[in-house]
Amino acid sequence: MKVKIDTKEVFNVITIEEKVFTAIMAAELIKAIEDIQQQECLNIILNFQHVQEVETALLTVLEDIQQLQKGIGKSFVVCSMSGEIQQKLGVDKEYEKFHLPPTESEAWDIVQMEEIERELGLDI
Repeated sequence: MKVKIDTKEVFNVITIEEKVFTAIMAAELIKAIEDIQQQECLNIILNFQHVQEVETALLTVLEDIQQLQKGIGKSFVVCSMSGEIQQKLGVDKEYEKFHLPPTESEAWDIVQMEEIERELGLDI
């Protein structure tokens, strides 16, 4: 699986550079995120701008990553996911479950706002 990892001050942006996201890639993604978190505990932004097709196993992976991040008190945001993929996974109906901003810039804003809320002791 080809990914680009861009490390910022309080988050990592993981951009999947494949057109098709398979179940095998999903397991690799979880492993990559676990490796990142062992080095430094950061928020994760997962960028789907290049992905055009996914297997339905992706939904379980997104839920697993979200629980992993929540368990360590960090944010998880999925950005640039096409409407077709959102519909296929059913996440368009469960928007409350995931942050799904249309752009990476908006994902940055979400993570930074949640960091501020955590610093202020607000429940997010």
